[in-house]
Amino acid sequence: MTTPRAPRGLGAWSALLAVLAALSVGACEGRPRAHGGPATRSDPGEPHVAELDLGAGLPERESTSLLGDGAEDSFADFVLAVRELEDDSRVRGVLVRFGSTSLGLGRAEEAGALLGRLRGRGLHATCHADGYGNATLLLAALGCDEVWLSPAGDVDSVGLAAQLVFGRALLERLKVSADFLQEGKYKGASEPFLRDGPSPEARESLRTALTGLRSAWLLGIAAGRGKTAEQLGLEDGPHTAEAARERALVDALGFEDEARAAALRGAGLQNVVVRFGGAARRPGGVGRLLRWLTPASATRTPHVAVVRASGAIALGAGGLLGGGDGIGARELDAVLRRLREDPATRAVVLRIDSPGGSALASDLLWHALMRLRADKPLAVSVGGMAASGGYYLASAAHRVFADATSIVGSIGVVGGKLSFARSLAELGVHVEAVTPTPDPDGRAAARALYGSPLAAWDEATRAKVGSAIRGAYELFLARIAEGRGLERPRLDAAAEGRLMGGRDALAAGLVDEIGGLEAALAWAYREATLDPRAPVELVSPPSGLLSMLGLGAARAPDAATGEGDSPDPSGPAALRVAALARRAARDALLGPFGSDGVAVGLYLDSLAPLLGDEGVAAALPFALVLR
Repeated sequence: MTTPRAPRGLGAWSALLAVLAALSVGACEGRPRAHGGPATRSDPGEPHVAELDLGAGLPERESTSLLGDGAEDSFADFVLAVRELEDDSRVRGVLVRFGSTSLGLGRAEEAGALLGRLRGRGLHATCHADGYGNATLLLAALGCDEVWLSPAGDVDSVGLAAQLVFGRALLERLKVSADFLQEGKYKGASEPFLRDGPSPEARESLRTALTGLRSAWLLGIAAGRGKTAEQLGLEDGPHTAEAARERALVDALGFEDEARAAALRGAGLQNVVVRFGGAARRPGGVGRLLRWLTPASATRTPHVAVVRASGAIALGAGGLLGGGDGIGARELDAVLRRLREDPATRAVVLRIDSPGGSALASDLLWHALMRLRADKPLAVSVGGMAASGGYYLASAAHRVFADATSIVGSIGVVGGKLSFARSLAELGVHVEAVTPTPDPDGRAAARALYGSPLAAWDEATRAKVGSAIRGAYELFLARIAEGRGLERPRLDAAAEGRLMGGRDALAAGLVDEIGGLEAALAWAYREATLDPRAPVELVSPPSGLLSMLGLGAARAPDAATGEGDSPDPSGPAALRVAALARRAARDALLGPFGSDGVAVGLYLDSLAPLLGDEGVAAALPFALVLR
């Protein structure tokens, strides 16, 4: 057996990684979580009811920490777990435990459809939740024969709405000048800074997207429950437990252990085995990330790789304690290069859930994906959204899959900055610009300081920035046209910042097929001429400690020369520490707002390139809080 060589320059980190790996032996085990009462038996070798614990949600990728991975299984892990159940003759029934978790609509729709396939196999599926929301109710309706609710719980089927946040009045009160330009009349990216409400174009775009999502949500639950949306009162919640049962939103009221007992009685068994979540966790931590230091694939057997890319797009990922996840161009490029060069990787599925971010990073990753697709079948599966820069990446695939409840599009760019010159002047702080040569009209200073938060743009500078933004937008369109093979008139009709649900995106040519990760995997298997049950490698670009130390993007040794990149401990690490400090302050401010704070934080992440050295962002125009 040949042991892969580590990249050069990693000797300085060997002792640290050895210590962390040793620490992770205990950390990876984790403490077992309670499962709502003891099961009669738990023997995976015998016929059993398979328990799926969704209490930690279904994140697109594991949260990261100092030791690499967080405690949650990802959505891709769930898809593979359900695939295993389909082929397992020992499974005689399914119990799905939600607890009080919440999910995104796109993931809920696909998860429900996957469980529905188990029902088609004749497996009785039982769901239990302490409370249902719009998304978890959709999942239960699509995937479960019997829906249980805790007696003191409720069903928050309240319809869909989006909240948009506008800060023009606040900026004006603080004497902060907002200089923003955009390309795409529906983009609306400058509006949160320049207006007190959405423009008619931005409102129309968002309403169109919400209409598509609402239709898929209503139809899915109505079909699953066998009643009309009006009979169910889907947009008339919240409903108490008794009211939910009367309306047939749920079938039974009871506690989790009672639902488990009912599932066992239905299967005629006393054996329940946790097959996803909780006690079913596979080992994680640093041990799972060490393989990114070598060029070896996780398996030498021919397989399909699923690459999980979620969050805002930036040139490099940052963060140490779990707050720095996102799509880093350096980190993801290294992963794509490894997969391209690995003969055992026969096809790749890129799972995207992103509002966009850096236009430069998006273009670099588009190029890396186009290189990959020249060698291997490449599919994109859209999670909650592939908006702006997220769609930039998606356009490089051979085939794009999206759920009906996914958000797609927002093809446009924005550039700008906030200027604090007036607010400082109000406080008695004067800012003086000095140039190498006399500058009586201030034009030289305005140009040299165009990125400074202490100087406003003059008209000549604004024109220059506008030209750069138009160029970035035209490049964005050219990339999509090349990747998707779309004629410009059809592309123009889908561009200019328009937001769409999955079905509208399909009609516009931005998406090839309505379907989720499972559908994308099936396509990849066919294109690679692999058996549909060949292995799947789940891949996440490195983050957490290894990314911060600059190890994640290291280039593996060349097979012929043995040469590779050495991590640079100066510069990048310092920048990431500074980014970590900013993120910690942001999270402390937004954390109390829950999901609203998460959406606002993601929006700020996507616009972060404008606060650095980049002048253009391809990002979702609003902090979109979908209810």
